[in-house]
Amino acid sequence: MTGILFILYIALGSALGFGLVSYAGLSIPVAIALGAVTTALLGQFHLLFSHVIATAEGSDRIEALELSYEENDKRMTQIETRSQEVEASLKSELSERRDALVTEMRQLEGLIDRLAKSFETKLSRETSEPIAPQDDALLRTVKAALQDGRVDLHLQPIVSLPQRRVAFYEGFTRLREADGSILLPADFLEAARRARLLGVLDNMLLFRCVQIVRRLAERDRRVGVFCNISPNSLTDPQFFPHFLEFMKENRDLAGALIFEIPADRFENRSRQMREGMDKLIQLGFRFSIDHASNLTLDLPRLQESGVRFVKVNGDTLIEQLRDPAGSRPVSNINRRLAGEEVAAVCSRYGVTLIAEKMEEEVGVVEILEYDIPFGQGHVFGAPKPIKSSLMQETAPPQEFIDRLSAFG
Repeated sequence: MTGILFILYIALGSALGFGLVSYAGLSIPVAIALGAVTTALLGQFHLLFSHVIATAEGSDRIEALELSYEENDKRMTQIETRSQEVEASLKSELSERRDALVTEMRQLEGLIDRLAKSFETKLSRETSEPIAPQDDALLRTVKAALQDGRVDLHLQPIVSLPQRRVAFYEGFTRLREADGSILLPADFLEAARRARLLGVLDNMLLFRCVQIVRRLAERDRRVGVFCNISPNSLTDPQFFPHFLEFMKENRDLAGALIFEIPADRFENRSRQMREGMDKLIQLGFRFSIDHASNLTLDLPRLQESGVRFVKVNGDTLIEQLRDPAGSRPVSNINRRLAGEEVAAVCSRYGVTLIAEKMEEEVGVVEILEYDIPFGQGHVFGAPKPIKSSLMQETAPPQEFIDRLSAFG
């Protein structure tokens, strides 16, 4: 572009010289000299103007760079400020979590101490019922398992239907003999009942279930745990107030921990048991009743009592739903319900039916015809022990075991 302009300047100088010769009557040498001077002047003006423009552009660039540096410096300052704020926030949050953990551990220690004292009394209490020699030997085995901490937690899945996705677990107590063999409830419950140790077993299960729920919550697993609670625990004047205080401090578990009691004990519950349930309900905890013998469920009463799940034997459930004259839940619907409507009507009252003790696939197919939302039984999975690492994490502290070991 610059070369073209210089050619233009030369042409202008030549035209000026030609005009001076033709019209002004100047001699050719003089005209050539003036044309050359004009061309040179135009070139100099061009160079000078280009230099000014370049200088201005350079100044603008320098100014832009300076502004960019200032902006970057401000951003770096803001980033450093935010980093300091985040660091301070993290330190504060970590400190709060550490304090909360310490507080929770102190609460656990206090609860464990109170539970241990209650267990001491129960373990040292003499039974008023005669014990057969074989039961006496079994009772010694049960006490030894308690004292040695050989109380395991087995979890059985409760699945959603028809997807069969694990939605809940139910916790079961299993005792281990010294040789590692497992004692099933059918083997030791009667002897434990005679020795008044059922409360000890229930409370050990309760302790572990709370810990398991806490671990699941930390891993953000939205799976609830059904925990059998002894009706006696709800009425124990020594244990229940402390347990209630502990659950009050851990009410964030209310959505994941469901307390389960037998249907017959619920139907015949005392005033003290009703009051104990009400206090837990006020904290947001829910209840389940299992071993329901039929579908004659008073839904308004269950709703008012905080019962959100009802377990009925799968075979019994199918038999009654299939029978047009079979038992039906009590509700505000006056007409007789068809079997296919029962689950939906229960759901209107916030009560969910669970078909338990499902052992065969054919039963599952029949249950699906009645839209039962959940199933439990060996066909979906047998109770399995929790991992040994998790068993150690949720085991009662050694002080708790030492207290038990001193009695019996």
